[in-house]
Amino acid sequence: MTIKIRRDRKGAVATVSIDNAARLNCLGLAQITAFIDAVSGLADDPALRVLVVTGEGDRAFMGGANLHELAELNPSKARDFLTLIHRMCKVLRDLPVPVIARVNGFCLGAGLEVMAACDMHIASDNAMFGMPEVKIGLPSVVEAALLPQLVGWGRTKLLLYTGDNIDARTALEWGLVEKVVPHADLDAALGHWLDSIVESGPKAIRLQKELIREWEAMPVNDAIEAGIRCMYRAYQTDEPTRMVGEAVQRLRARKRT
Repeated sequence: MTIKIRRDRKGAVATVSIDNAARLNCLGLAQITAFIDAVSGLADDPALRVLVVTGEGDRAFMGGANLHELAELNPSKARDFLTLIHRMCKVLRDLPVPVIARVNGFCLGAGLEVMAACDMHIASDNAMFGMPEVKIGLPSVVEAALLPQLVGWGRTKLLLYTGDNIDARTALEWGLVEKVVPHADLDAALGHWLDSIVESGPKAIRLQKELIREWEAMPVNDAIEAGIRCMYRAYQTDEPTRMVGEAVQRLRARKRT
């Protein structure tokens, strides 16, 4: 088994993890293909509210591509291998619900690209981040293109040109992750995010994910118009009226007390 899938909160939360802890959860063809299949299989599940992506064990989220497999590539195989890594990232970006990266240890190369493809990022204080490809004669490609929108061009160039790692606190300062906690508190902190998402309107969350993906490719004025259309679609269901009504009732109850 190269991938583990767990469901909790009555199926609302799925966790997909790379199960290759002995090799820092490095990514070879078997792991990448199994991951794509696992996430793709969740895409049409109406019960799903949020996906967590992580690596098994305490040492690594994903330690990058399998070096033994990289050593055997030729130009054609390299193109196919990187296209597969892109598909691994794309299934996360295309998933209709938010995706949270739970980073526990090393997050390197292709693993950092997978993390960048997630919507939210939480890390333990022992996490290390890097794009070391240039140190082995390769450029950083595919979803490394997402890094400038997370950390800016200057810091992206620093990561990609030097190949040096940064620690969790630096990643937080740069905006590469949104939260860093002691390793022992990682799951509890993640649980707060999961609770907030699961408590929210399921249709609203899916519309929000869709809209954010559209915003990424739109000029500001077009993005605003897309938001108006999204709100119109939200009110085509009973979810806003019902949930706003419930919120009003809670406010009235608090005033009476």
